[in-house]
Amino acid sequence: MKRIILLLAIIVTGMTQELQAQKAAIKTNLLSDAFLNINLGAEVGLAPRWTLDASGQFNGWTLSHDRRRKHWVLQPEARYWLCDRFSGHFFGAHMHAGQYNVGGFNGVINLLGTDARKLKDYRYQGWFVGAGVAYGYAWILNRYWNLEAEIGFGYSYTRYDRFRCTGCGKKVETNKPHHYVGPTKAAINLVYVF
Repeated sequence: MKRIILLLAIIVTGMTQELQAQKAAIKTNLLSDAFLNINLGAEVGLAPRWTLDASGQFNGWTLSHDRRRKHWVLQPEARYWLCDRFSGHFFGAHMHAGQYNVGGFNGVINLLGTDARKLKDYRYQGWFVGAGVAYGYAWILNRYWNLEAEIGFGYSYTRYDRFRCTGCGKKVETNKPHHYVGPTKAAINLVYVF
């Protein structure tokens, strides 16, 4: 019985030491903040060069002239750091999912089958899921603060309803699929590391 208690004590002590050595961080994406998207992210160290990042954002505003950019997004990401975690270069693999209600904007981009110019005269409401890869770099500002830049590219599958105008409820299309390939992540994060 004493051996079992001693073995359990060693296991618990070893687990406690690992948890105390584990780093974690919270962050906000300054680019999302600039577009009035409430966002928050958290990152935890899994191994000396691996972390798990999870971020989310929300925008529930209807802007002037009935323009809409409402959405919510969740985006978890596994990161591999080339040196130590939370500093220097990293590569990531992320997934994303969310819902949107957007329209009334004069989009100018027509890229890889996605035409943002249609947002001027129509409103789109739907959901999406997808995945991508990313590259980033983190600068250490001081003991607790980092600045992090990241860009990601990937794929999203979406289903949407299209409405005739940005403010009215007359549906033009229902449950239409769309495949998007392009940028899936852009961030300049202000990071607080514990």
